[in-house]
Amino acid sequence: MLKLSWKNLVNKPLNMALSLILFALGVGLVSLLVNLNHQVEENFDKNLAGVDLVLGAKGSPLQMILCAMYHVDNPTGNIPIEKSRAFLNPKHPLIKQAVPLSLGDSYRGYRIVGTTYDILQFYDATIAEGKLWANPMEVTVGAAVADAQHLHIGDRFKSSHGLVDGIEEHEHDFTVVGILKPSGSVIDQLVLTPSESIWASHEHQSVDGEETVDGGRQTVDGEETVGSLDAASVEAHSHAEHEHTKVAPTTYDSLTISQLAQQQRLDLMEKTDKDITAILIRFRSRTNIQALNMARNINENTELMAASPPNEIARLQTNLGLGADTLKMLAWVIVIVSGLSIFISLFSSLRDRRYELALMRVMGGSPGTLFQLIILEGLLLAVLGYVLGIVLSHFSLGILAGFMKSTYRYSFSGWKFLPEEGWLFVGALAVGFVAALIPALQARRTDISETLSKG
Repeated sequence: MLKLSWKNLVNKPLNMALSLILFALGVGLVSLLVNLNHQVEENFDKNLAGVDLVLGAKGSPLQMILCAMYHVDNPTGNIPIEKSRAFLNPKHPLIKQAVPLSLGDSYRGYRIVGTTYDILQFYDATIAEGKLWANPMEVTVGAAVADAQHLHIGDRFKSSHGLVDGIEEHEHDFTVVGILKPSGSVIDQLVLTPSESIWASHEHQSVDGEETVDGGRQTVDGEETVGSLDAASVEAHSHAEHEHTKVAPTTYDSLTISQLAQQQRLDLMEKTDKDITAILIRFRSRTNIQALNMARNINENTELMAASPPNEIARLQTNLGLGADTLKMLAWVIVIVSGLSIFISLFSSLRDRRYELALMRVMGGSPGTLFQLIILEGLLLAVLGYVLGIVLSHFSLGILAGFMKSTYRYSFSGWKFLPEEGWLFVGALAVGFVAALIPALQARRTDISETLSKG
């Protein structure tokens, strides 16, 4: 019966092709939207990292969240450390951890982030090779960066000004001192360094009328100093750079990381003449009423802006969901139209096949046999359309994944299959069955004598 159903379908290839194309487009679009929506939500949720609040410059809260946490947008501006140092204080009664971020440079599209070791605990990142950054112009790179750019310990590179590849390069050289293990989070896509590195890359001040820049070191009156940031620090450190060079340990545990990060924050708090881009905050308790009101108090009483990542991302997902739901409805409309196409194809073919069906009855076929034959044809079209649609969906998502990775540095996969696609298969079979039901009932009622007498 299956072979006979297939022969009947291929007997009219154009009708079959039209039904398959429509069905595949509908199924493929539904599958693509389901997969894309799932992976976008997965990336968003994974990179929330337990952050309760983000502080930054006044502007768009969503833009600040996307920039500071997901690194897919531009900063809203910078904030002075002098006005934000209270939130960096390890002794703050409401704040458990605070991660300062200094943004503005990139390396071949990957963002260079000036920060402290606190960021590692936010994303459960651990060192795979080498050590963590300790001094200006030292970097520890994420696994994805190291893999894509073939970076190794000791490699040196120049950063680009801005967050887009191709902008003019800075004179300073960054040195790779460590590589992180893959974590599956956004930190895999980042180049981590002290905030002093970002400041040094953007400052070219003249000291005593003479200054040359050489790979992150400045030479003033013939003497070299490490990562100088202003005239005062140049003068203070020009004769003792080796004494002030920090050495990062090569083995770490959570206590060591916490202690070092706390000291880094304390050091950063003293740089009151400098700016940073944002601060990621975790509360000591999420049930404390003062912590819950902190964002509103900051927005109303300070020059800073505070935003809640879960709230902003939920709002974004709601907006994206509306568009996705609309497209999904359109996709189901296409599936229904394809079902209608299957119905018209099968129903119209009955006129040409009445004599054939009558002969099958004469040769011993029951009314149920004819019913089964037509139903099988509808189900065959549904199965073939589903398979073709799923292939198109995942192939398209694979192409889109490459675009997303090159543009936003986020990893998407075209070969993740979801349980929802199993239910989509059930829905496809239902559409094929319903489309073939009326033609099958018509075939079942075939009158043998009347059909044969007409020839």
